[in-house]
Amino acid sequence: MTFIGDNDIVLFQGDSITDAGRDYYDERSLGTGYALMTAAEFGRRYPRKQVQFLNRGISGNRVVDLQGRWREDCLKLRPTWVSIYIGINDTWRRYDSNDPTTAESFYRDYRDLIVQTKEELNANLILMEPFVLPVPEDRSGWREDLDPKIQAVRELSREFKTFYVPLDGLFNAASSQVSPAYWAEDGVHPTPAGHALISQAWLQAVQA
Repeated sequence: MTFIGDNDIVLFQGDSITDAGRDYYDERSLGTGYALMTAAEFGRRYPRKQVQFLNRGISGNRVVDLQGRWREDCLKLRPTWVSIYIGINDTWRRYDSNDPTTAESFYRDYRDLIVQTKEELNANLILMEPFVLPVPEDRSGWREDLDPKIQAVRELSREFKTFYVPLDGLFNAASSQVSPAYWAEDGVHPTPAGHALISQAWLQAVQA
């Protein structure tokens, strides 16, 4: 029995990993990644629930970008479930553009998104921690920046008692069995197998 109820609306929010090539001109487009896989498998398992899945991930987004479009791309859609997967670009921009996001501002802005959602929608929240794998090897240096952001997401999940998907631990554990590139060729963007790993973890989090 899943926590998700009949006729619920599930919104996926995030960056390119969530976006996964969705058609911005088609409000029903789910892209080709974990959002599509999750909606497809959930629909197969629970066809009578008639749950609607929406994807508003946008490639390159950081948490501050979500803030800028939260009313239009979340609150106005009136979802009953909000799944947030953000953070890797907040780290990446430090290394490719010298444009860092501090752990403190990441936490503050992320918390603001949660507060807005709780106050206006009282929606269920699913927080997904960002991950990075050592592909190429210099990605290992990103951990200094990313790890505090992962801890911030975990703290927010505890504070607001949200559902949680521990992707960094999951991907690193999976990489102990096979090359990390099998799951994410650039250490960040999942392969189809990586997206399937995310989808399975998401479904487990909501007991689906």
